Parts: sequence; C-alpha cells; structure tokens
Amino acid sequence: QSPLFGRGDGLSFEMRSSASTGAAPGKSCGTCMMCCKLPLIKELEKPADRWCRHAVIGKGCGIYEDRPLVCQSFHCQWMLDSRLGPEWKPEKAKFILYPDREKEEVFNVAVDPAFPDAWTRPPFFTAIKNWVLEGAELGRFVTIRIGRRWIAVLPDRIVELGNVEQDFVLMRERGPTGKTIELRI
Repeated sequence: QSPLFGRGDGLSFEMRSSASTGAAPGKSCGTCMMCCKLPLIKELEKPADRWCRHAVIGKGCGIYEDRPLVCQSFHCQWMLDSRLGPEWKPEKAKFILYPDREKEEVFNVAVDPAFPDAWTRPPFFTAIKNWVLEGAELGRFVTIRIGRRWIAVLPDRIVELGNVEQDFVLMRERGPTGKTIELRI
C-alpha cells in the first residue's frame, strides 16, 4: 500500500489546467458552464459546487478576456475527445469528466450535486466501467465526486470512499498484475 494522492497532489476539488491544450474539431463550450460551477477555483475564491460570481448563465464568463489562466487552460474530456458524443457535454450530462494531470491511469468525474445519479445513467456508467476494465492491468480507476462524497469505480466493484474535506490522502493497493484492488482514504 502506498499513498496515491496526498495534500495538494492529484485529487481535489480544485480546477487545474488541462494537460492537453486543444479542443477536438467541431467542439466548443457554447452555453455549457459546468466548469464555472463544479470545481474550486482558488484564483477567484470560488468554492466547489457553487456558481462563479462572474458566470452569466446562458452566456458564459463575464470576465472572459481577463479570466484566470487556470480557467483559460482547463478543458473537460468532452472538449478534448472527438469520440464523446453530445450526450457527454457537461451541461447535458450534469458532470465534468476530466483526466488526472499526474496519474494517467486515473480519470475524474465531478458531478453536479443537484443531479447526484447523473453518472450512473446510460450510457455513462457502462462506458466508465468499460474504460476501467480495459485498463485494469495498468491500475486504472475512476473517481466520482458528488459534493464532498467520493466514490471510486474499480474493475470489479464500486467503492464508497466517504465524505471528505479538501485535503486528504488516497491509499491504493495493487494486485500482483498491477490492477488496483483497493482504495481508501
């Protein structure tokens, strides 16, 4: 067992710049503003799961030209992946899907607390589970954050990690082949 993420490393409520910089052809934020609601944005003193004070619902960012670099450089997976259809757009799906910057085998899902089961609806849960299964030997898993509640999708089960504050350590145990077999806080 070893710490996978600790204070300030990896899993958090905080918005971070995306590793990839460009949107997939034909994709744009448009009226979607879920990244203005779900993540913590320290630069704007915006708490997680609350609308940014600069958000103009249905229009976008009221300080678009002067928004912080973290906002300029964040791209959800729907924006980056041309294979994800319109149902995955965060304003429709009611969650943001994004890869972890430091751990390539980890994907994160930040769910709008007003729609806590959104990630379990078709086609989302099946696709998330398949993605985890396809990368099981790499240690792949997905974390789901719904407010302060954290859940992990492992190859063989769903693990309730519990309600946590912003700073925590996630412990991972791997099996002999590298597969993630246990996670806990």
